[in-house]
Amino acid sequence: MRKNRKSSSHTHRNRIYITAFLLAGSFILGGCIIKKEKGADSKLPEIVIGIDYFEPYSYQTSDGEYKGVDVELAREAFQRLGYQPRFENIVWEDKDELLADGTIDCLWSSYSMNGREDKYQWAGPYLYSRQMVVVRAESEIQTLQELKGKRIAVQATTKAEDLFLHKIESDLPQMEQVNCFSTTNELYAALRKDYADAIAGHEAMLGSLVQDGEGAYRMLKESPYKSELGVAFKKGTHKEAAADLTETLKEMQDEGITEEIVSKYGLDADEILPEGESK
Repeated sequence: MRKNRKSSSHTHRNRIYITAFLLAGSFILGGCIIKKEKGADSKLPEIVIGIDYFEPYSYQTSDGEYKGVDVELAREAFQRLGYQPRFENIVWEDKDELLADGTIDCLWSSYSMNGREDKYQWAGPYLYSRQMVVVRAESEIQTLQELKGKRIAVQATTKAEDLFLHKIESDLPQMEQVNCFSTTNELYAALRKDYADAIAGHEAMLGSLVQDGEGAYRMLKESPYKSELGVAFKKGTHKEAAADLTETLKEMQDEGITEEIVSKYGLDADEILPEGESK
């Protein structure tokens, strides 16, 4: 799933361009990432990563520190490749413009590759992202098929909306109503006030609702949709860079680094690692 969401943060328009140069064994040439020799002491070249607020994947704490699954994966992967990542909170709707004008080098913020395979130069997939359904704790609904004829609420312009409006092919039953809301707070209120029998959305988002609800809600066990998450570079650029990053992400998964990071943020590695390769 992912990702048509707005960020309240303002993007910085200043840009330090990555140009071809040599720095103690690490350089960029024609969009290629060259691995830095271990033990070199020189300053690493910077790569700018566009993110928006989507806990637990990418967010800022009250003191301004960047945290999250994607933030930690990006730091580890790019440092292995000889780069110092710099994160920029962006207005997500401006992401393509910012890629095009060079304000950012890539997008890394729980971004789904599905349906966008030809729009960007991708690295990945490195994780799966699941759509899930949440109901009130006392609800009789236990399975996706038991949603037939019920009222469901989703956030507008998301994968959940496309799924339950049957714009994406699936085995989901026909609903009595599919109510689309602009914000997650409106979505949660629809379930809380019984305007909807269930709500659907990204697993991490709904997981926070269930946890904070202290027993008021529960998540169905089935997932109606899985997305492949990737790192998006501007189309037609960074082909070798994306290949190097894909290889590095696979190495991190094989070493158990990815599982360690996603588990740290409360996600189920067995469900979201590609090909079930958690250790």
